[in-house]
Amino acid sequence: MWMIPTVWIVAALAFLLMRAAPGGPFDAERKLPPSIEKNVKAKYHYDEPLYRQYLRYMWGLLHLDLGPSLKLQGRSVNEIIAQALPYSLALGGLALGLALFLGIFFGTVAAVHHNGLIDYTVMVVALAGISIPTFVIGPLLIMVFVFVLRLLPVAQWGGPAHLIMPVITLAAPFTAYIARLMRAGMLDVLNQPFIRAARAKGVGEAAVIYKHALKVAILPVVTFLGPASAQILTGSVVVEKIFNLPGLGRFFVNSAFNRDHTVALGVALLYCVMLLILNLLVDIAYACLDPRIRYG
Repeated sequence: MWMIPTVWIVAALAFLLMRAAPGGPFDAERKLPPSIEKNVKAKYHYDEPLYRQYLRYMWGLLHLDLGPSLKLQGRSVNEIIAQALPYSLALGGLALGLALFLGIFFGTVAAVHHNGLIDYTVMVVALAGISIPTFVIGPLLIMVFVFVLRLLPVAQWGGPAHLIMPVITLAAPFTAYIARLMRAGMLDVLNQPFIRAARAKGVGEAAVIYKHALKVAILPVVTFLGPASAQILTGSVVVEKIFNLPGLGRFFVNSAFNRDHTVALGVALLYCVMLLILNLLVDIAYACLDPRIRYG
C-alpha cells in the first residue's frame, strides 16, 4: 500500500521540477509568432495556471493516460512506451540473467578457494568491472570485436550477434557486484554450524555448497536484485545510445534535451513503478528462500 503514496510523491516532485527547469517545450531557435505560440500552448493546456495543469496531469495518470508527446506529433506517451519498452526489457533481462549466472558462479568459486589464486583473480576482475564505466566498456568492445577482430556487427537491433556487445557492456558492472556479494555471503555461510554439521555427517563438498550453503548465501544477492534491476533499465540509456538501439533510453534522453515534459515524466514514473514492484518481489523471495524469515 505504501507504493501508492510513493508513486504520487514522485509524480508530484517530477512534475514540479520539470516545470521549474529553465526553458520550455515550445522554445526554439526560431521563435514562434505570438498568435501561433498562444494556440500551441492552449492546445496542450500550458496557458492554464500551474495547479490546473498538475490536477489535469494527475487525473490522466489515475486513468493510466500519460498524455501526448509535446515534440513527436500525433503520438502519445503510452504508445512510445509500448513501442520502446520491449527492447529495453529484452536487453535488461538478458544482461541481468548473464550477470546473475556469472556473478553467482564466480563468487562461489572465489569463496570456495578463499585466499587462493582463483579468489584473488576473481576479485581483481570484479574490481575492474565495478571501476570501469559502461561508456568506456562499450567503445572498447567495439574497437576489439568490430574493428580489430571483425567478428560482430557494430550497432542496431537485429539478430543475436547484435546483442552480444550491448548485453556484455550492461552486465559487466552488475556481474562484478554480484560476484563480490556472493563471495562475502558464501564465506559467512560456510562458517555456520549447520554447514559443519552437514560435513560431519559425511555430505559431499559439492552438496554442502550447492544444496545447503547456496540457498542462504544468495540472500544478499536477492536483496541487490531489486535496485539492480532498476539500475540495469536506467543504465541501458547509455548503452542504447552507444549501440544505437531502439529502446526506451533513447526517448528518455531525447525528451530531456527537447524538454518534452510528458515523455520524460512518463518514463521516470515507469522506472519508479518498476523499482517498487521489484523491491516487493525481493521481499517475497526472501521469505521463500530463508524459512527463518517470516512477515507478519
